[in-house]
Amino acid sequence: MKRRYALWMVLFLLTVCWIMPIGIVNADGDKQLIFDDANLLSSEERNELNAMANKYGAEREMDFMILTVDRVENDDYEQWTEDFYDEYAPGYDKPHGNTVILTIVMDSSDGDRFVHLEGYYKAKKYLDSDRLTKIRSKITPALSRGDYKQAFEKYIKTAHRYMGFEPGKNPDNILFNIWFQLGTAVAIGAVAVGIMAYRSGGRVTVNSRTYADNSTSGILDQQDRYIRTTVTKRKIERNTGSGSGGGSGGGVTRGGHSHSSSSGKF
Repeated sequence: MKRRYALWMVLFLLTVCWIMPIGIVNADGDKQLIFDDANLLSSEERNELNAMANKYGAEREMDFMILTVDRVENDDYEQWTEDFYDEYAPGYDKPHGNTVILTIVMDSSDGDRFVHLEGYYKAKKYLDSDRLTKIRSKITPALSRGDYKQAFEKYIKTAHRYMGFEPGKNPDNILFNIWFQLGTAVAIGAVAVGIMAYRSGGRVTVNSRTYADNSTSGILDQQDRYIRTTVTKRKIERNTGSGSGGGSGGGVTRGGHSHSSSSGKF
């Protein structure tokens, strides 16, 4: 009896020892996706954002990364971000895999601050340069106010949402808005109910010809007089400016990885 009890205890302890390391790895297994060298966030904010990036990234099979730095060599933040991708080799699915990177540069030779985004592989397809520009425009006001945590949260959530739309579609189209869809459905229902209620009271059979005497009615006179035609010419000015100084496009890293991109000041 004692031997059987001892055997069960050994099996139990072995099971516990086998399970516990797995639990620890799962609890603390979030990969580092936030690199805040410019110290824009508190340690608590970094941890929250890192957990959020891992959670949302798992749903889209994407590494949502954030890099902050005080200055970069020659103010070339795009090259700096590309070199980071080559050297660090991020990617949800594999090294140098699906990744979108938000880079914040807090100072430059001209005293400007820059925000730059790049999308690799699946991100290049679903977060093309146009969509990255939309994301940048949404987070720039918060960056300008110094609300960095809010800006980074919006970046992760917006990028996650945009990836739910097929490439080539405008994810901000009002037709895709759930509240617009619900409102349209309610309006159509109200119109249908109104028509049914109107018809339920009986149809009106009297019209404009009911009491008309066609034998005594007619057109007395008709007149169509042409006066003149006037043509006005106006020069249309072409907009050759670049807006707020932002830009979008793409590129290829020195390691041969192509990407979408968008950048601007804040």
